[in-house]
Amino acid sequence: MPRKELVFLPLGGSGEIGMNMNLYGVGSPANRQWIMIDCGVMFGNLSTPGVDVICPDPSYILEEKEALNGLLLTHGHEDHIGAVALLAPKLGCPVFATPFTAALVRRKLEEAGAKVELNVIEMNARFSLGPFDIEYVTLTHSIPEPSGVVLRTEFGTVLHTGDWKLDASPTVGPVTDSGTIKKLGDDGLLAMVCDSTNVLSSGESGSEGAVRKSLTKLIGKQEGRVAVTTFASNLSRVVSICEAAVAADRSVFLLGRSMLRIVEAARETGLLPDHMSFVEPKEAGHLPRQHVLYLCTGSQGEPRAALARIARGDHRDLVLGDGDTVIFSSKIIPGNEREIYTLQNDLVDLGVHIITEKDEFIHVSGHPCREELRVMYEWARPKISIPVHGEARHLEEHAEFAYELGAEETLAPRNGDLIRLAPEGPEVIEEVPAGRIYLDGDILMAEGAAPMRERKKLSYAGVLVVSVTLDKRLDIASDTVVTAIGVALKDDGDLREELEDAILDLAPGKREDDEAVELAVKRAARVYFDRNWGKRPVIQTHVHRVAK
Repeated sequence: MPRKELVFLPLGGSGEIGMNMNLYGVGSPANRQWIMIDCGVMFGNLSTPGVDVICPDPSYILEEKEALNGLLLTHGHEDHIGAVALLAPKLGCPVFATPFTAALVRRKLEEAGAKVELNVIEMNARFSLGPFDIEYVTLTHSIPEPSGVVLRTEFGTVLHTGDWKLDASPTVGPVTDSGTIKKLGDDGLLAMVCDSTNVLSSGESGSEGAVRKSLTKLIGKQEGRVAVTTFASNLSRVVSICEAAVAADRSVFLLGRSMLRIVEAARETGLLPDHMSFVEPKEAGHLPRQHVLYLCTGSQGEPRAALARIARGDHRDLVLGDGDTVIFSSKIIPGNEREIYTLQNDLVDLGVHIITEKDEFIHVSGHPCREELRVMYEWARPKISIPVHGEARHLEEHAEFAYELGAEETLAPRNGDLIRLAPEGPEVIEEVPAGRIYLDGDILMAEGAAPMRERKKLSYAGVLVVSVTLDKRLDIASDTVVTAIGVALKDDGDLREELEDAILDLAPGKREDDEAVELAVKRAARVYFDRNWGKRPVIQTHVHRVAK
């Protein structure tokens, strides 16, 4: 009879930073009971034209969704909750989240018209789901209510940290519940599945309280309009910026849907200070420049975000110009460099002064650096270390570092690695499908779907559309029409002549066959572009026939 075991399966977030989705199972291979932790997204980029967000592919667990007891959310960042409205209705299981995270998820569900069972739990809640005894443990991060998840099973206890850092003076929320984590270590912790984002960075990530002091001093020195952009989800930073604005006698204007959404959720759940108020953007023109502060989305250069619209001069209410300052209270997420530098250059062209984290102490990370990891391992003392939430280099470095910090066993997984934690773990016992799903407009499609393949081809060399008309004698009845989109074509006369010659070179019997005509056009066009451009566009041919 197959033995029961405790397994861990990452479907997203291991080997990449973003779209976290993790599964834990208890039971025999043919009869496991599962829970899922987090259901996030990552955002599309230049390599995925037209794609808004990318989700993990949950196909594996969808085949066993009757055994999925629940989806547990650790906190409200998009890479942990962004796919809930898209995928949770398919999963068909209850969702569990603390109040602030639940408020964000509820808004997403309403916008998508999606229905799921959303259970609001308190911080440090403890409850059971199937074979799992679950406890939330309070951590600190760059968003309210970050929680690790403790999973107690018949095989031992696992701590899934989610995203975290150590901060002795957070500006919103309590400090990390070190007592609970130390007790896990005292009682014997089988495994810790842990954030790896900053394992390559020495020292500590820094305190939000210190950032608040620095921002207050910096904003107080500015003379013109001030715009500050940061991650909207970092409510601690949002509150710090607002407090700094009050100290500098500036009114705060909130700009951007995600900024408004976060502030609404914070007010709803009692996390926003009662005295904090905001002014409508349309009123900005009535205030002196030295009394204005714009709090904007767009720190990563997103073209549709508020700051990018101001930089382009197409925001209906707000402007920036000579003597004004924009403060980027954020870091550059790898891959966003081009967009951010373009935005900053556009602002400089308006006469705006730019201040970034390279110039002033205005940002700290929400993830643990090496000294914070050292402290966490001293508290938790796991037998097994499983690094997640990182690219390959982060996971491998974390695994090596975990040995130094006392872990007996480590394993750096990749998405799709089904890992036995106990008994006799850790060991990769199977590799399961772990792909990606693209949200293209309102449609979810597989990573290798034809529209995505074709769009990549179009982005590289454009498309050439050829329209050919043949008469009943199988001669060309009128000039061939060539439409080139995104193709380097100075004069289509030579091209049209070569395409028509290729058609007329076909035997009459071949010219009766539309497919043969299309193939001849395609071959002739490829030869032409190989010779004159060195690239081949996508070629579409339409054959028309007239009787005359």
